[in-house]
Amino acid sequence: MEKTKDEKGMKTAIFAGGCFWGVEYFMQQEEGVISAVSGYIGGTVMNPTYEEVCTLPTGHAEAVKVTYDPSKVSYESLAKVFFEIHDPTQEDGQGVDIGDQYRSEVFCETEEEAETIEKLIGILKSKGYDVVTKISEATIFYPAEEYHQKYLELKGIEPECHFRIKRF
Repeated sequence: MEKTKDEKGMKTAIFAGGCFWGVEYFMQQEEGVISAVSGYIGGTVMNPTYEEVCTLPTGHAEAVKVTYDPSKVSYESLAKVFFEIHDPTQEDGQGVDIGDQYRSEVFCETEEEAETIEKLIGILKSKGYDVVTKISEATIFYPAEEYHQKYLELKGIEPECHFRIKRF
């Protein structure tokens, strides 16, 4: 695995935890996050559309690609936020959003990221959480259609299926 890093030293992380609107909403509020982009990852169709992901067996998860400044926030801190803003014990969905595209999964770009996620899952399991979050190697991330970007912020509404619960 090779980590994506741009010329300015920013890094990326990819999290899938239910509807991407809620994950994006919370991630973009974190100090050190440069951008949070809703999109699709982990499937078999090139350039999938929202309609395809929701109606066909494409295998994609709704996910958010977070670009962050590692001098201001760590990957581990962002991963903890991820585990606190969705229910990592609910398989194939979050709240009323049910389906494989809403699964809990972290798409790692390095071995260090995978080790961090394994460590955090271990901590949650030791606290009694039956975590179902999958750990996968990052593949091609396809940004979602423009109307999905910053959806909740632009509509002036709060997430319905995501809220923060202190777990660490």
